Amino acid sequence: MKKEKCLVLFLGLSLTLSSVFWPPLTSRAAYHFANYEGRPPIHVFKAGTGKPLGLNPSQVKKIYNLPATGGSGTIAIIGAYDNASLENDLKIFDTQFNLPVCTSKTGCFTKHMMGKTGSDVNWSLETAMDVEWAHAIAPGAKILLVEAITPSAKNFMEAIDYARKQPGVVAISMSWGGAEFPEEVNLDSHFTSQNNKITFFASAGDSGTEANWPAASPNVVAVGGTSASLSDRGNLLAETAWEGSGGGLSNFEAEPNYQIKYAVSKANGRRAIPDVSYIADPHTGFSVYSSNKSLRGWYVLGGTSAGAPQWAAIKALGLAADNNKFYADKASVNSLKYFRDIKSGANGDCGYYCEARRHYDFVTGLGSPLTYKF
Repeated sequence: MKKEKCLVLFLGLSLTLSSVFWPPLTSRAAYHFANYEGRPPIHVFKAGTGKPLGLNPSQVKKIYNLPATGGSGTIAIIGAYDNASLENDLKIFDTQFNLPVCTSKTGCFTKHMMGKTGSDVNWSLETAMDVEWAHAIAPGAKILLVEAITPSAKNFMEAIDYARKQPGVVAISMSWGGAEFPEEVNLDSHFTSQNNKITFFASAGDSGTEANWPAASPNVVAVGGTSASLSDRGNLLAETAWEGSGGGLSNFEAEPNYQIKYAVSKANGRRAIPDVSYIADPHTGFSVYSSNKSLRGWYVLGGTSAGAPQWAAIKALGLAADNNKFYADKASVNSLKYFRDIKSGANGDCGYYCEARRHYDFVTGLGSPLTYKF
């Protein structure tokens, strides 16, 4: 069957999937911390429909062998600008899929604005997807949405610092990224917490082979993307590498110890990306509800930004998900208990670094989850 085209909403523009996913992540001599702008690659396959047409929570949990209920602690979502309708949209999402209602009144949902800010169409869709699906995967966990004033590196770091200091936070999701910059190596300490109780997750990017930040930090779990082939009944037939999945070698970060121990092939002493993967292809995207200003109705959304909050929810389910465990589990004799090994597909034409293969690859990392008990 011929695939339909989907749209990429980027700064108010509509692009076909074959277009650039977001600005190329090339190294530029004059590009530094002060120039950074994180951007959410929102891929819209269906827009503003009256009913959900994408993947639902039950389907996704079946695909990844996740429990129907559970979760503890708080999942912090880092976004930018304000999504004023989000709490109401989450309530509609929960009602549709028979999930526990998550509101500020019940103590489940909290929104913290880092300062006075406006709204943005792309960020509204992004935060709607992040919050709704983090709650869907771990309905027993609390959700904290922290809204940065703007998507600059400075404002994002302030939002992250706020989130990691809040009691009960077990995972922080960052569904955004941008080009790497030399100063990023000085920011790795921001992706840490007391006693390492918090795991940080970031989308690996949607522009194909290339590393981006903050996924490039060795203290962050970089989430790549896959494409899912489904039966008419919505069951998984196959999972392959998605053409947009970000991946490659960092320009600035050294290879972390967990990758050295695993012996990632052709890492050349540099941080390899991604670490894990999740469904990202918009053609089998996730059902998301939004009613923010001009956006109203059910959307089918994709991109690696969908995987970061759901991996954060997996951390809330088992309180065990982090890179040290991931690489040790993948190297064990029971590796198939933990990950679905993605062995086919590519995100470019650069040969080894663009092709999925057994074990670790630079498109889907260690693979997609098959458990929450790492």
